[in-house]
Amino acid sequence: MLEEAKLLDEDYDEGSGKRSWATSIVVDGITYATSLFWQPLQNTSDYLQEVEDASSGILEGADLFCIKGGKAPQFGICVSHEGYKSGELVAAVSLATAMSNVSSFVAVFKTKQGWWYTCVRNDIILSDGDMLFLSEDEVKNQFMSMMAVPDWGKKIAPKEWAIEETEEVDIEDILSRGARAKLQKIKGLRGSKLIMVIVISAVVGLWLVSSLIDKIFLTPTKRPVVVPVRPKVVQQVEVKEIPKPWEQIRNPKQFMQNCFEGTNNLISILPPGWNIGNISCSDNSVVTSWQREFGQMSWAEEALKNSGLAFSGYAFDQTGTTLTASLPFGPLETLSSPPNKQLIELRDTLNNEFQSLGLSISLTEETVKVGNSAAAPMGKGPNAARQNAPTTFRALKFIFDSPHNPLIWLNLLTKYSGLEFRLITYSPSGDKWHYEGAIYVL
Repeated sequence: MLEEAKLLDEDYDEGSGKRSWATSIVVDGITYATSLFWQPLQNTSDYLQEVEDASSGILEGADLFCIKGGKAPQFGICVSHEGYKSGELVAAVSLATAMSNVSSFVAVFKTKQGWWYTCVRNDIILSDGDMLFLSEDEVKNQFMSMMAVPDWGKKIAPKEWAIEETEEVDIEDILSRGARAKLQKIKGLRGSKLIMVIVISAVVGLWLVSSLIDKIFLTPTKRPVVVPVRPKVVQQVEVKEIPKPWEQIRNPKQFMQNCFEGTNNLISILPPGWNIGNISCSDNSVVTSWQREFGQMSWAEEALKNSGLAFSGYAFDQTGTTLTASLPFGPLETLSSPPNKQLIELRDTLNNEFQSLGLSISLTEETVKVGNSAAAPMGKGPNAARQNAPTTFRALKFIFDSPHNPLIWLNLLTKYSGLEFRLITYSPSGDKWHYEGAIYVL
């Protein structure tokens, strides 16, 4: 028997009077929110306006949200009167971050509250890819329809389903390893309330620092008991040099060319009654979504099929008003592109160049760690520790907006050695391009 779950008032099975999906699961005594509506996040530095716009347009009445960071930032929204609570952990974020090494996966987890279906494609939680179903048949049909989409990195399903190429994963273990993001109020702490929270946080911080100082400097230390031991024979191991991050950079010229070509291909798809949204290039694919204005789902699907493009996957959301599609890039070669400038020199050069173009650019220093200090050494001895110790490299992260497409910027940016792109986004409504990446420095 399924335990009582939080349900949406509007979502009833026709004719039965029973609600068909729920809003939370309980795993190892912890309540996780599910069934959020997910959307791409364009402005990670100031996301409140974007979230508020979605709450009044895409999901009217939504008053709670959650942010998922990573390669493809997103926000999920929901309505508190349907059973959600501020401060509740979000299951999809914990799962996506725990499985960040797999960019695309489809999964069903059997819980006491129902069957939790999740679908992540190219690090993006699909808008209908976070649903807690109460009907096993319904979730199984949804899962099998996505199994037809190729190139999944992992397929997870209950063992009793006995579906080929799937595996069962312990939900307690995987959620415990993920990030613990919480639902927040969309119109949350501002003005005097925010100032009060900052003041309280500062007081708590000072108390923690004073307690730490008292513990470290004022508590008498205990002398360790030294026990003589027989010296051990040290086994020397070969010290492997940690590869530098710029030694295998995806060719930035090919990335920009593929992004421009993929964007043009997607823009050319014009389903009647559907409007295309922002187009994002990251990793090895270009992703976008269409919003329904007055058209039908069949018209949009027919437009994709008639485009002649080989999509890695596409899917409608639970309301049938959003169609998300992913188009793979052509092959990208890797190359070695060592840095040749100091950070300050590079920063001044870029600022001067963008000033001459009449554009603004955001430049911030960042550190990139390579290696794994937690990895078990191959042998014993001092060399083994050095072999697994992480090495830190420096880079200058850049973000800027421009009306010019990647082909215009191609030679202007790729002249800098150590350049890598992380995200390029095109906004058809504003005819504007957004660029993010980094340049490694000496």
